Amino acid sequence: MEKHLEERALLVGVNLNSKKDFDIESSMEELKELVKAAEGTPVSTVIQNKHRIDATFYSGKGKLSEIANYCDELDIDTVVFNDELSGAQLRNIEEVLERKVIDRTTLILDIFSRRATTKEGKLQVELAQLKYRLPRLTGLGTQLSRLGGGIGTRGPGEKKLETDRRHIESRVDEIRKQLKEVENVREVKRKNRLSSDIPIIALVGYTNAGKSTLFNELIKFSSEYSEEKDVYTEDMLFATLDTTLRKTNLPNGQKALVIDTVGFVSKLPTHLVAAFKGTLEEVNYADVLLHVVDVTNDDFDIQVKTTLDILKQLKATEKPIIAVFNKIDKKNSEDINYSIEGPKVYISAKEKINIDKLWNEIELALNDKFYRSNLLIPYADTDIASYIFNNYNVQKFEHKDNGTFIDVTLNNKDYNKYKKYIID
Repeated sequence: MEKHLEERALLVGVNLNSKKDFDIESSMEELKELVKAAEGTPVSTVIQNKHRIDATFYSGKGKLSEIANYCDELDIDTVVFNDELSGAQLRNIEEVLERKVIDRTTLILDIFSRRATTKEGKLQVELAQLKYRLPRLTGLGTQLSRLGGGIGTRGPGEKKLETDRRHIESRVDEIRKQLKEVENVREVKRKNRLSSDIPIIALVGYTNAGKSTLFNELIKFSSEYSEEKDVYTEDMLFATLDTTLRKTNLPNGQKALVIDTVGFVSKLPTHLVAAFKGTLEEVNYADVLLHVVDVTNDDFDIQVKTTLDILKQLKATEKPIIAVFNKIDKKNSEDINYSIEGPKVYISAKEKINIDKLWNEIELALNDKFYRSNLLIPYADTDIASYIFNNYNVQKFEHKDNGTFIDVTLNNKDYNKYKKYIID
């Protein structure tokens, strides 16, 4: 029989009867999309109902024997489990199935390894992979000793680090030092941004909700915009990975910064959250968060909960959050029945629907950062008038007998600085 070229995957999940707020069908569908994102071919799915996960064989040895038969019948290369497996479970399952076995965490880490483009992103992913593999060396031994490439083998596995615990620990220390240097540089840049008093708008949400498409739309309002500043967009999970920051202008002309963050997913590996903590914490320094929700996804309520749970972990739920229900060109906003606190906007980033309404909500959320002001700048202080003209979108100005009248919206810092020039 001619060997197929694509990596054929069988997906296995356990539906715990005790978890009432968990939709196994949706979770397995998402696992299927993750396999596709890793360039695998999901062939079939096996779901077992249980009261608890088997500590030795995950789904039980009897079920594993059935799965082994499915693998033979369907010519399966890789079996992907929907939960994180321990080293012992990996070893025991592999002995029964005699095929490559990976779990959901390994799959997500694999995708991140493929998509990371910056030095920091690559280091963060490698750190997460190593920290995940370290306690599982005994379980991964058989699997990694016969690596032939494919899903779950990218990153440090290819360097055979799994055979040397001390070498892995040494590499972890080395990566942490390198990341510390990168974080120090980012901290300096962050302080400069914060001292400039320019508002920061951060996009957060589930992967493939349309954050990057909206990001590209928002930065088009910048006076410095060019297509080269756009981020990559694609209809797939984790199309973009690295945190991106660009300048834009609010409708009132004021400068702002927009940050596109990594997308979230259910059961996001703890090691990954920890590794990306430095970049994820950018949301804590934002003045307003845009929580982008894909209304075409049947399980967007689960996705909303996942995003809010992660924001709680990051302690970022106290700041203004605007719920941005995206893709209404494909679903009528009247059909969206979801209760969420705070302001809500229904948009289509791709079709540019209601972007003006979103900007209005952003400006309302930033009210304590900006003040519409009428100034009268004496001609002796032309340097101040020049500064305002160079840094703001002046609504109106007029040269009067005793100075220059300027109608402008000032940020908090300049409002307090030039308060003495304010007139009724």
